[in-house]
Amino acid sequence: MTYDLVIKNGTVVDGTGAPRTRADVGVKDGIIVDVGKVSGSARRTIDASDLIVAPGFVDPHTHYDAQICWDDVTSPSCWHGVTSVVMGNCGVGLAPCRPEAREIAAWDLVNVEAIPFDVLKEGVTWDWETFPEYMNAAERRGSGLNLGFLCALTPFRHYVLGEESMERAATPDETAKISQLLREAMDAGAMGFTTTFAGQHIGYQGRPLACRLASRDEHVAYSHVLRDVGRGAIELALTNEVSVLSPTERELLDLLLTESGRPVTWLALLNRTDKPNAAQETLRTASDLLSRGGIPQVTCRPLIVQIDLRKPFLFANMACWNPVFNRPPEEQAKVYRDPQFRAAFREALKTPMIFSGDWERAVVHEVENPAMRPLLGRNVTDIARERGKDPLDTFLDLALEDNLCLQYTYEAFNSDESRIPELIKDPRTIIGLSDGGAHVDMLCDAGYCTYLIGTWVRDREVMTLEHAVKRITTEPAALFGMTQRGRIAPGLAADFAIFDLARIGSGKRGEMRNDLPGGGRRLVVPAQGMEYTIVNGNPLFENGRDTGTRHGQVLRSGRA
Repeated sequence: MTYDLVIKNGTVVDGTGAPRTRADVGVKDGIIVDVGKVSGSARRTIDASDLIVAPGFVDPHTHYDAQICWDDVTSPSCWHGVTSVVMGNCGVGLAPCRPEAREIAAWDLVNVEAIPFDVLKEGVTWDWETFPEYMNAAERRGSGLNLGFLCALTPFRHYVLGEESMERAATPDETAKISQLLREAMDAGAMGFTTTFAGQHIGYQGRPLACRLASRDEHVAYSHVLRDVGRGAIELALTNEVSVLSPTERELLDLLLTESGRPVTWLALLNRTDKPNAAQETLRTASDLLSRGGIPQVTCRPLIVQIDLRKPFLFANMACWNPVFNRPPEEQAKVYRDPQFRAAFREALKTPMIFSGDWERAVVHEVENPAMRPLLGRNVTDIARERGKDPLDTFLDLALEDNLCLQYTYEAFNSDESRIPELIKDPRTIIGLSDGGAHVDMLCDAGYCTYLIGTWVRDREVMTLEHAVKRITTEPAALFGMTQRGRIAPGLAADFAIFDLARIGSGKRGEMRNDLPGGGRRLVVPAQGMEYTIVNGNPLFENGRDTGTRHGQVLRSGRA
């Protein structure tokens, strides 16, 4: 046989958890045809001596819904050995969308995913209206990675209810229309639907994201769509009190599991400094839901965010912050100076949710005013003490002194790294939460796969390489019904991450680049030690360089 590609002499970790083996891999027409000792000619041979050959990593939680319009490699995920991404999470997306509602859909992404409006205005192609058309448009454009699509309920509700979707539940007739649209999307290959219950998920004009207004009758109807087609998963954001399930949230999880008969993955299970046992207590008390297919998402990294008071997503679940969203900086500054706003903010911090008001963890990271450069790297508590001021006032005053250009970093969750292993090793969880494509000014966790292997496998030895690879390949692929990906075996898609175990890794903090449409800036995390990202038998990245090939596929449920 003449192969298209042969990977020689590699150490194969096949994604099942089985022990690693020394083997060759032969590929023909994008499919793995041989694993073992491969003989015969090949159009391309890669010598993988001293390298690990793993299945391409599968990222279950991204927001590349807009980015795929302007970035055909889907960076930075592709740098880290990710070959398949699932987008449309947290109930927010871009399809279906009528032409007259495009600005509303864009502002939903601005507020929930912190993607600048000017970037979306310039970069989104809008060559679709319905959800099947959205998937087809992605297929026409071509992609370096494989793209999986979840149906975000917000645009579906807006498509049927218009702006009233941000004000009320759907009527039975409207619910039936939304269900029919969802069924058409599933028939086209969507992988399920997503919604959110999180207070910080606000949309157009600071109003609640439309899917948050869905009634229980709606949730039942949409769950029945998945039940009836017999495939798909549900993703649900429950981050009002991260790692703590309220009775209402438990009820919703139970309802979705019962009515759909499908897996429900929910956000987020993270370690908190203010409630150090919350995550483990949730695993214990929610064991009945977990045993029925409720799967909490965890991350293997400390969650370090940048805070920009012009786009204050971190505070969106505090009602007192609503007046600053989608306002020009001069209007925002007036609010931040207002003593009544400061009093309301102080009161809200008595019952912290995402932002806990631990001012020692708020560190000045970036300033435009040269006079403020001596403050770089210093935390708000120290600066407030030096000034003889209250930390909350100092936090706002510093930003005002820099014309709201100042950026803080804040260790939001998982700051005690010693407790991360108990979550990432628990078989009831799924590792994800990269948020790839979102929060571009706040964080970049798209490098979680290389961080998992470099930090927790090689450096700290808390899990085996075989276990770690299984957790980021087979497990997320199975959740979304990707039967052809996530493993190395004959007959499966030839997606590979080939890396040097001695060098693989990524940093905790990203770096800013001005590479969005119109010169917009975003945080990215470069990868180390990833030698090849191979998609459907073709190298996409080789030694950190884009090869120019684009062989990714739109993954359609039941055929992925």
